[in-house]
Amino acid sequence: MTQTTVFPADPKWAGEGTSRIPFWAYTREDLYKKELDRFFYNHHWCYVGLEAEIPNPGDFRRTVVGERSVIMVRDPDGSINVVENVCAHRGMRFCRERHGNAKDFLCPYHQWNYSLKGDLQGVPFRRGVKQDGKVNGGMPKDFKLEEHGLTKLKVATRGGVVFASFDHDVESLEDFLGPVILKYFDRTFNGRQLKILGYRRQRIPGNWKLMQENIKDPYHPGLLHTWFSTFGLWRADNKSELKMDDKFRHAAMISTRGQGGNNAEVVSGLDSFKDKMTLNDTRLLDIVPEAWWSGPTAVMTTIFPSLIIQQQVNSVSTRHIQPNGHGSFDFVWTHFGFEDDTPEMQERRLIQANLFGPAGFVSADDGEVIEWSQQGFEQKPSHRTLVEMGGVDIGDTDHMVTETLIRGMYDYWRKVMGE
Repeated sequence: MTQTTVFPADPKWAGEGTSRIPFWAYTREDLYKKELDRFFYNHHWCYVGLEAEIPNPGDFRRTVVGERSVIMVRDPDGSINVVENVCAHRGMRFCRERHGNAKDFLCPYHQWNYSLKGDLQGVPFRRGVKQDGKVNGGMPKDFKLEEHGLTKLKVATRGGVVFASFDHDVESLEDFLGPVILKYFDRTFNGRQLKILGYRRQRIPGNWKLMQENIKDPYHPGLLHTWFSTFGLWRADNKSELKMDDKFRHAAMISTRGQGGNNAEVVSGLDSFKDKMTLNDTRLLDIVPEAWWSGPTAVMTTIFPSLIIQQQVNSVSTRHIQPNGHGSFDFVWTHFGFEDDTPEMQERRLIQANLFGPAGFVSADDGEVIEWSQQGFEQKPSHRTLVEMGGVDIGDTDHMVTETLIRGMYDYWRKVMGE
C-alpha cells in the first residue's frame, strides 16, 4: 500500500517570523525545485572543492552544484575552470571518473572533443564524408565550434578554496561572504598550502537544509553528542560566540574548550554525560594549540547553501552538501591539513578525524537524527517545528543556548523564496 503525503490546501507560512517552520518546507518537491533554482543555480556561490585536489595541469575532479554535475579542472595555464558535465551535442553526462588527469574532454557517444576550458574543438565528420565523388552529410555550413562549447561557470578562489556559480552576474565572493564571515574563513584558509588527507561521503535521507540547521544549532551538541559533553569539547558553558553575516544566511559558531569553569549544573542529569567514560586511545584528545586558532578550539562555519567549514580542535575539513531530491542529500567530507605540518601534527589530524564523518564518534549521531526528523515531517506535513530557544529575535550572541542562527537562515530563506 502506498502512503500519500497530504499537504494543507494552499499552504502558507503562518505569521511574519521564522521561529515556527512548517514541515512542508522540508517535504514539498515543488518547493525543493524552486530552492535549487534560487539558491544553487542563481545569485549564490557554491563550493566545488579545494585547489590542492587538482595540483597539476590537467588534474580534474567531478563534483556538483546543486544537482548538476560539474568538473573542476586545472588548466594548462594554471588557472581553474569549472564546466558543466553535459555534452553540447546530445546532452550526455560524459565524464564518469570521479577524478583523474586529462589533456581534453571527450564525449564517448559521438566523440565531440572539448578543451579544458570547455571550448568545443573537434566534431567527427563535421565536413561530411567524401564518397563516390561527392560529400555526404556533415554539419550545416554555418555551424561554428565557438557557439557550442560546454556551459562554463564563473569561478572564484580564495585561500585555496574553489567556488563556482552558473550565474555570471553573481556578486563577488568577498561581498557574498561579508566581512564578519570572511574573517573566520580567512582564519582557516590563511594562505598556507593545503594538503589533502582523505575523504568520507554518505547519503543522508533528509532535506538538505537540515544539515545547514544542524551546524547552526549550538543547542544540541552537548545534549545529543556523548563525546562533546563528557570530554568538554562542546559544552553549554564554554566561552562562545555566534556570528552571522548581515543577511543571516552564513554563520560561525565559535567555542573555546575548558573556558566554562566547573559548572556541574551544565552536565548534571544530562543523559549524554557519561562520567565513567574513559579513553583507551588518549590520542583522540591529544590537542595541541595552533597559532592560527587565535584562541577558539572550535569554529564551525556555515556558508549557505552548500558548505560547512569545520575546525574542531586539530581536525579540519570541508563538508559539501549535495542535494538529491527534497528528502535526501549526499554529504562529502574533505579532510585536510597543511603542507608545513609536522608528521606528528598530520597523524594527530587523522586520528582526531575519527570524531567526524559517517561513522564518527560524534557525527554519526547527526545523520541519524536528521533521518528521523525527515520521517516526522513526511508523516505530518501540516505541522511545524518550534525554534524559540533564546527567544524569537535574530542576532549575534555570546552564548550557545539559542536557536537564533536557524531563525536567521529562514529569515533569508523566506525573503528569497517569497514564502
